[in-house]
Amino acid sequence: MLLQEWTTFPERKVRAVPDGGSKPSSHSRPEGQTPYVTSAVGLEETAGRLRARRTSLFTQTIVWVTGLICLAFLLGALVQAWSNYQLAQNLQQVQLQTQQLQNAHNNLEQQVKRYQDPYVIESEARLQLGYGRPGEHIVVVATTANQSQPQNPSTANTAGGQGFWHAWWDIFFGNE
Repeated sequence: MLLQEWTTFPERKVRAVPDGGSKPSSHSRPEGQTPYVTSAVGLEETAGRLRARRTSLFTQTIVWVTGLICLAFLLGALVQAWSNYQLAQNLQQVQLQTQQLQNAHNNLEQQVKRYQDPYVIESEARLQLGYGRPGEHIVVVATTANQSQPQNPSTANTAGGQGFWHAWWDIFFGNE
């Protein structure tokens, strides 16, 4: 009767073979298999190989999880950059609108200062409203429909050969 012992090594279980037995030669073994595991015996994988496979699976899992975390950070950074770009564009538009409104406000302030002058008020009242001082006679010059466009003095002299005084005669007494 053959005596068989089981010895445990840190990396694998090895079955001791009694003296007289022989190991299969390396040339009769199919490639990719160890000399200690055969299909005839039906032994499972060694503990070391199982540990290596578990370590490999754990390492792959860690690599994938790390990659996904890095991808999430990258996408978050891209979203933040896009958001910052949009905010910068909005800020630029708002600053432009603020500058335009500030210019309009400054123009209005200048007009307020201008219209606080009594001489400007009087001038505007005379031009816009036809007001006059007591004792003044206001003369309103009415133009006809065909003279609604002002003529340049040089054009009036050359067109038709009319002189300066003739143009004044037409303004006060009408075209004849």
